[in-house]
Amino acid sequence: MTNNKKIVLVVGAGDATGGAIAKRFAREGYVACVTRRSADKLQPLVDSIQAAGGEAHGFACDARKEEDVIALIEQIETELGPIEVFVFNIGANVPCSILEETARKYFKIWEMACFSGFLNAREVAKRMVTRNRGTILFTGATAGLRGAAGFAAFAGAKHGIRALAQSMARELGPRNIHVAHVVVDGAIDTDFIRDNFPQKYALKDEDGILNPEHIADNYWYLHSQPRDAWTFELDLRPWNEPW
Repeated sequence: MTNNKKIVLVVGAGDATGGAIAKRFAREGYVACVTRRSADKLQPLVDSIQAAGGEAHGFACDARKEEDVIALIEQIETELGPIEVFVFNIGANVPCSILEETARKYFKIWEMACFSGFLNAREVAKRMVTRNRGTILFTGATAGLRGAAGFAAFAGAKHGIRALAQSMARELGPRNIHVAHVVVDGAIDTDFIRDNFPQKYALKDEDGILNPEHIADNYWYLHSQPRDAWTFELDLRPWNEPW
């Protein structure tokens, strides 16, 4: 690959945060490569970026399957350009009492929100170290700092992804790769919050829930930081969110 395109890869490009991050980087001239398990769900995002004058490509990929991840990274790097920024944005927030949690669901949540982050970040890091540059950003949550009642599986996965980010930052920082972990502490302006937590969503008009575009601005900020003042962990919360 000899072209001058710069790629941002967003794994877990949903309709809110992931999509907003892809759009933010596309505005800066990056080619947005976005993934979900279903490519059809990505088309509105791809169309929106292209309509705004950017370039975007959607990929169906099961982020939990090693062979699929390896093939995806190879395809992007070979056909489109070097991945300069990698964003892992898979959540899997499924509440359940520990007394009712099943082994199958606990494992699936860990697999989605932690193991897939390892697979994707490892493959991207392999490419970045050959170029001696890059940014790797993980979307975390309050659950990565403290586990709440009813969220044992999610907390375990998010603690795991935070630990992965910490380890990678220490190993890859000296190789000019910025690894950062973003703690999103609060409800985000999504259809899920609107439909399931109307009282929380009602706080939107007073800036009481997180705007995905403002979250995305912080991801761009992290990527843009000079390396003499890199941030490892950034937490974002509305003004009214309790600590």
